[in-house]
Amino acid sequence: MFNAIIFTKNKHANTCTPIVSAFAVVMVLEYTTPPEYVFGYLYSGPILMANSRLGRSATLKITLTAAALTLLNLVLPTVESFNPSTLANRLIVVMALLVTGWLSDRNRRYEEALAQQRSQLLSQQQLAGIREDFVSTLTHDLKTPLLGAIETIKSFQSGQFGVVSSPQQKVLEMMARSHRSTLELVQTLLDVYRNDAEGLQLQLAPINLVSLAEEVTATLIDLAATRRVYVSLNYDSSDFRSFLWVKGDALQLRRVFTNLLINGINHSPRGGKVEIVLEFDSGCGVVKILDRGQGITSDELPHLFDRFYQGHSNRQATGSGLGLYLSRQIIEAHGGTIWAENRSPLGALFGFRLPINFIA
Repeated sequence: MFNAIIFTKNKHANTCTPIVSAFAVVMVLEYTTPPEYVFGYLYSGPILMANSRLGRSATLKITLTAAALTLLNLVLPTVESFNPSTLANRLIVVMALLVTGWLSDRNRRYEEALAQQRSQLLSQQQLAGIREDFVSTLTHDLKTPLLGAIETIKSFQSGQFGVVSSPQQKVLEMMARSHRSTLELVQTLLDVYRNDAEGLQLQLAPINLVSLAEEVTATLIDLAATRRVYVSLNYDSSDFRSFLWVKGDALQLRRVFTNLLINGINHSPRGGKVEIVLEFDSGCGVVKILDRGQGITSDELPHLFDRFYQGHSNRQATGSGLGLYLSRQIIEAHGGTIWAENRSPLGALFGFRLPINFIA
């Protein structure tokens, strides 16, 4: 404890000694020469040194002391008559010292604010890195048991552990579907954080949006059937297929179709209808998915594509709040736009637009 006190005192003395020495040199020059010789501007050196080494209060005190000593030299060490020009010169020096003190204090505050921002940015980057590592580790650890469970269910379904009755098959299929949905959610979570950190890497190739829509619709027919929702595909015109080729990533665009179509199915009432409309408009391929659910409130619309946003309307199903966010990432990476509209009382519309840059 005693050693720490001595070290603190020595450190403070080492900090103050150059400032006091410089201040003393300027005072000697000032007070050993006639008032006509103005050396007060040299006080700016100690002021700047104090600003960089001492606190704001000490800098203010040194600035005011320097200004006072500059003026006091008019009458000390001896009272002599002086001309107006000498007074004017010293007043100018005083103003310069005050401005120096003010500017140095302002610069100090600016540097402190900048250092604080850098520290906050570094903390945020470190936090983001920890969060991404946590998400990556968590999702990886979750995927392994899920994949194992799915394979085990498949073994039961194939009869490797004995004969499986029809009711048992339905239960096993329900379990497999639930595990696949959870696995897809885990993968989506991992992709969202990876895209935010590294950007979405696309494997571009000519893609026919019509064929992609048909493929995704075929894979979701069973889900729609369990919800008793009818899915239709509208091509809009007879020569439609030749105009809806885009350059895109088939895997990623398939995920967008899947997310939006599942969203429409989940939010449709039993016996409802989800319609996929494919259009060509002003050099762009436009995909619209319309459901006949409860619609979207005006408060929800600006936030539907935000991460983890689930909404608060009376729509019939809720999700993780990641599907639409991931879809926005994918469409924007393709140079397109994605949006939603309320069609209440007819339901909601989710659509995206991609530039047509490849003609089949």
